Amino acid sequence: MASFVPDFWHYAAMAVVVFGAALAQGVGGIGFAMFAAPVAALCFPQLAPGPLLTLGGFISLLTALRERAAIDWRAVGYALTGRAAGTLIAIYAMARFSAQALGLLFAVMILAAVALSLAGLRFAATPGRVSGAGVASGIMGTMTSVGAPPIAIVLQHAEPARLRATLGMVLFLGSIFSLAMLALANRYTGYHAGLALSLAPFLLAGFAVSSRLRQLLPPRAVRGVLLGACALGAVGVIAKALWMG
Repeated sequence: MASFVPDFWHYAAMAVVVFGAALAQGVGGIGFAMFAAPVAALCFPQLAPGPLLTLGGFISLLTALRERAAIDWRAVGYALTGRAAGTLIAIYAMARFSAQALGLLFAVMILAAVALSLAGLRFAATPGRVSGAGVASGIMGTMTSVGAPPIAIVLQHAEPARLRATLGMVLFLGSIFSLAMLALANRYTGYHAGLALSLAPFLLAGFAVSSRLRQLLPPRAVRGVLLGACALGAVGVIAKALWMG
């Protein structure tokens, strides 16, 4: 897979996916990997997890910096503590167990959490819950590149700017650790980094368009985008597990 060179139309399709995913990320604070990973799992497996983690980490940084004054650094710290632990668990699990089986389990859990959220239940963002969400994020993100849903569920009732900025910083810093561990496990190489770099202009274009759209969406709409993206990501992980199973 590492030697695969896409033709023009294959590359153009990847560019469209990256653009759309960046647009979703810029509007809702999450959505890049959750939009792109399901498509990548079925059509562009060379994008997951490394290149998507690279691009997702970059756009997460842009999201955080755009509203950096709203970052909740305490929540970032709690989430990253859990994320580091989850990443190590994921690396171990990827070497010992079926990634499809583990991804399927977590996807089902995310769908259950989304259903509870839509039912009107609220999740208080306590330190323990944020750290626990970080563990789940580290496992899912490292194995599938979809790591935002657990943290997004816990923080969903935060003010939109705080939600986007805090999630962005967690996902950016978490992606660095995940990529480092993948590289040590020889699952992230120069090929993957180069592919991500070549797609970066399309990511920037999608993010630029999102800057206008996010001003037009009220908090309730942002929450809807958030939960919809979470559900889409979970369904994508399930599809990937069933497709590859």
